[in-house]
Amino acid sequence: MAKLSVIKSNNIPKVAIVLLSYNSKKLLINFLPLIIKNTPKSSDYEIWVVDNASVDNTWEFLDENFPEVKKLQLKVNKGFTNGYVESLAQIQAKYYCLISSDIEVTENWLLPPIEMMEKNPDFAAIQPKIKSYNQRNLFEYAGASGGFIDFLGYPFCRGRLINHLEEDKNQYEKPIETFWASGACLFINADLYHKAGGLDNDFYAHMEEIDLCWRLKNMGYKIGVCPQSLVYHMGGFIITYGSPLKVYRNHRNNLIMLLKNMSFGEIIWKIPVRIALDAITFYKMAFDGEFKPATGIIKAHWEFFFYLPKWLSKRQKTRKLFSKSPNKYGIMQKSIVVEVMLKGKTKFNELNFKTKSIN
Repeated sequence: MAKLSVIKSNNIPKVAIVLLSYNSKKLLINFLPLIIKNTPKSSDYEIWVVDNASVDNTWEFLDENFPEVKKLQLKVNKGFTNGYVESLAQIQAKYYCLISSDIEVTENWLLPPIEMMEKNPDFAAIQPKIKSYNQRNLFEYAGASGGFIDFLGYPFCRGRLINHLEEDKNQYEKPIETFWASGACLFINADLYHKAGGLDNDFYAHMEEIDLCWRLKNMGYKIGVCPQSLVYHMGGFIITYGSPLKVYRNHRNNLIMLLKNMSFGEIIWKIPVRIALDAITFYKMAFDGEFKPATGIIKAHWEFFFYLPKWLSKRQKTRKLFSKSPNKYGIMQKSIVVEVMLKGKTKFNELNFKTKSIN
């Protein structure tokens, strides 16, 4: 059972900012004061730090330095998703803001997404514009200025196509509807989060937010981006980009996500195509000398098929939630791999994807 540092009030705040931390004391030193500074001093806003079984004295550090912050401590680290699964079951609010410990917020980061969701209740989740902490003129990989997928389930962003990061020249300042919102900084309606079943704990980490957003879209809700809110993301702090573990989780979780959320008519041919494309990716990585990371793809496929009955059971449960009129906007009916790798497109605007503005 998680350890709570406070007794919960019967008064539900408008926003609970929930920061998940694992051995991230150095990040808390740098970034938590900015969250506190740029959050209204009101009972409508709570800041929580969830200590995911850290061993760097995070709990004691918070007690000594940030007594105004509410805390929750997990005794065992069971992954990124579990940190939120356990903590959000105990935190009440109208909206959650799930934020990674390696996010640097700016002055006007909090209110615009909340105001947008208040004005548009059919939007279940909103993300801010996310830029790179280390290369501050560039969009950041994990979300950029709004997430989409192609018809085979490959994710891409407005500002990031595969591994091509665009420079931010204010070209993506319009708030628009998207397909998914980044888990690095995710504003989400709390009731809808729980109604949709929350983050899938079997994902552990990676693509769990896309899976959640896809479920919400299938329930008929909308997802969006509010570029008037800006944050900077360090990225790769816990699991390095391109590592075997990251390759494994990305490939395995993507297949599980497709199985759970696509129609039966889609999965019977799209999953075999994805597996074939994964095989091509494996051989290319091996040929390029990245054999160790490439082994993550083999492990991903083995686990996907070995536990297939489990994933099919999840599919049956999640399908019961879906609306008769699922919201499929945000799926590009072209291959992002073909558009980037074969046609040489590196910018979102070159895709000629028709976007929908948010009023």
